[in-house]
Amino acid sequence: MMKLESEDDHKSSIEYQRLTWDALKKSINGLVNKLTVSNINNIIPELFAENLIRGRGIFCRSCLKSQIASPHFTDVLAALVAVVNTKFPAVGGLLLTRVLVQFKRAFKHNDKAQLLSTVKFVAHLVNQQVANDIIALELVTVLLQNPTDDTVEVAVAFVTECGSILQDLSPNGLHGIFERFRGILHEGEIDKRVQFLIEGLFAIRKAKFQGNPAVRPELDLVEQEDKITHEISLLDELDPEITLDIFKEDPRFLENERRYEDLKKSILGDEDEEGSGDEDDDDDDDKDEEDEKQMKIKDGTETDVVNLRKKIYLTIKSSIDFKEAGQKLMKIKLKPGQEMVLCSMILDYCSHQRSFNQEYGRLGEGFCMMNKVYQEKIDECFVQQYSMIHHLETNKLHNVAKFFAYLLATDALPWHVLANIRLTEEDATSSSRIFIKTLFQELSEHLGIRRLNERLSDPTMQDSFESIFPKDNAKNTRFSINFFTAIGLGGLTENLRRYLKNMQQKKKPAYDTQIQKPLLRRGGLDKALPFLSAVYYSFRLI
Repeated sequence: MMKLESEDDHKSSIEYQRLTWDALKKSINGLVNKLTVSNINNIIPELFAENLIRGRGIFCRSCLKSQIASPHFTDVLAALVAVVNTKFPAVGGLLLTRVLVQFKRAFKHNDKAQLLSTVKFVAHLVNQQVANDIIALELVTVLLQNPTDDTVEVAVAFVTECGSILQDLSPNGLHGIFERFRGILHEGEIDKRVQFLIEGLFAIRKAKFQGNPAVRPELDLVEQEDKITHEISLLDELDPEITLDIFKEDPRFLENERRYEDLKKSILGDEDEEGSGDEDDDDDDDKDEEDEKQMKIKDGTETDVVNLRKKIYLTIKSSIDFKEAGQKLMKIKLKPGQEMVLCSMILDYCSHQRSFNQEYGRLGEGFCMMNKVYQEKIDECFVQQYSMIHHLETNKLHNVAKFFAYLLATDALPWHVLANIRLTEEDATSSSRIFIKTLFQELSEHLGIRRLNERLSDPTMQDSFESIFPKDNAKNTRFSINFFTAIGLGGLTENLRRYLKNMQQKKKPAYDTQIQKPLLRRGGLDKALPFLSAVYYSFRLI
């Protein structure tokens, strides 16, 4: 009895709750990030297995970040939200509230890119009937009240996405919207390009939105009677409840966890019955037994991972220095495949520091040098972190980049991982530019510009570096040169400059190069200033 009470006290402790929160955050983010049309039916039960009541803030934040990073997956995210909304309407309502707050903020700051992304999310939430049609009409009214080129373009994009369902739910409202578009066309005060967009929208309406269905068949996952529609207005006082994104101690932690376990069983149990309704009884029994075994294995594995994370956490915290921590961590007996848990936790703790602590780099270096398995797992960590770089806050982003720079500089991590970075105008985002900038500036500090240049010029490694120093076309080559020049590492692009110069001499007439020579060789600063200003402006977010 005393042992049970002691175990309950331990699980109620703030340290255990924080570990559970970190594991929940990582799991939800991972599930949302790997969501696709083909795996959505597999992701849904995995997501319900996590505590979505406790993690509703994490879920909504992750959905919003993923949608901004990949707007073409918006309808898939909306389908996921629609399913979650049937079981947890508070989660669906919170996400819709946050999307509308995001819309208001973007509209206030006239941020066209953010507006286009946000209205697409609202449109697909309307399509899935998570949001009612009134909010769609309100949104278009706000956009077209004082029309500009940007607001009209955003309104056209929005109606294109959700016009199909509006013609069913609110045909009079849709008619009013198109009358407003017609009036804007007759006024003729907007740009010709935007006028063409409006005319294109009229053509789509004439075809009854056949090429723009409200919901794709493979994403129509919720029965009509199960749908829960939120009636939220832009005029309401909207509270995004940002505090839900932050860890907070729960005095009734165990009680709330048990309640969610009961809810989880009822939800997953219901889905098992629905999914097997058309099968024979014998097949049902076999499937249920197999699912039960898989669930037990999965629950056991998740418990092992939580316990391992806790053990690693306590080991690092109780150690005097990182040398002692390394020695203690090496003594932990890991099951096959658990090496990734250790590597990802070292990186997680490193990223959460206020400033980069090189001791974490040394800890990672020690494990990489000790066993090739750890090196491979940290290699995987690099790939994962870079693919989700847009989810990291700036401070974490800097710490992660410095961690990998340290491992590369000490040769603990093979340099072929750099092949995962693609530096072009189309592929680079503000987050990836910050990461690449920090990574290479740290490498130049560790190695010096001469040694770094030698490493990057290694003929045996050129396949791994060609995505950072591209030679596929002149536009990408110039972008790379300008990027490294802007961050103070122009010396790394000497080979690229020579390649570009030779390519230009082959393609351009001789008089072009003669015109450029005075600017480059005689120091024509006045003529060079506009070019330098353009380069600075292009990378002002770095």
